[in-house]
Amino acid sequence: MKTYIVDSFTDQPFKGNPAGVCLAEHEPDSARMLAIAKELGLSETAFVRKLEGDNRFSIRYFSPKMEIPLCGHATLASAKVIFEGFPLDDIHFVTVQHLDLWIKKSGGEILMEFPVYDTEPAPAPGALLVALGVKEIVNSAYNRETNILLLEIGDARTLKDMNPDFEALSRSHASINGVLVTAPAADGEFDFHSRYFWPWSGTHEDPVTGGTHTFLTKYWSKRLHKTKMRSFQSSARSGSMEVELVGDSKLTIKGQAVIVFEGKLKL
Repeated sequence: MKTYIVDSFTDQPFKGNPAGVCLAEHEPDSARMLAIAKELGLSETAFVRKLEGDNRFSIRYFSPKMEIPLCGHATLASAKVIFEGFPLDDIHFVTVQHLDLWIKKSGGEILMEFPVYDTEPAPAPGALLVALGVKEIVNSAYNRETNILLLEIGDARTLKDMNPDFEALSRSHASINGVLVTAPAADGEFDFHSRYFWPWSGTHEDPVTGGTHTFLTKYWSKRLHKTKMRSFQSSARSGSMEVELVGDSKLTIKGQAVIVFEGKLKL
């Protein structure tokens, strides 16, 4: 099985968020895909298979722990591989939830259409805040589609310096996939910053997370009164993207990706 490692949301190798991309002639069963994701050990591995039609592909995403219904950086990574290997300017990825993700080339970048999700008020357990090292929050909200808790804090520097206790974090909540911490930007280059921690369903921290922007974009659009924004993920690897609300149910995420490894899995 042809396999790639692609660094997403960056134009530099070994920055951004690495994803595995496996091109499958026939879709493996779920247990095999999970085993491959564990073997690669990346936050997500995407399994891509050509469908009928010139530019249609199925896509499924696995962390080392479970199948993930939607992943932004692995979608970007997969698009980079497809555009390198096929004479196409746009493609459609069909997910396990039957979402049809339209992806196209945009100059030297890749533009992805994703759904828009809402958030609703939700409490943040005290033990979770202690595990994160957060003393004060501005807001706490929850997104149902991704099962992620969002916490807004007031300062991007505090966000960058966070060093969670991941064992305590895992014990602090029993029913979420991850916690997304976000703050307004102060440098003028970006509009908001974020970090995503998900020891419940993946790795300790996902370095740059496109999927969280399905709800982050609308969240910050309401706060900043803007529809087009620049987002920075202040993990150790770091990465950035441009997001834009283009309707009540659609947004675009634009970014770059770099292929750093190409090989074959022997199954």
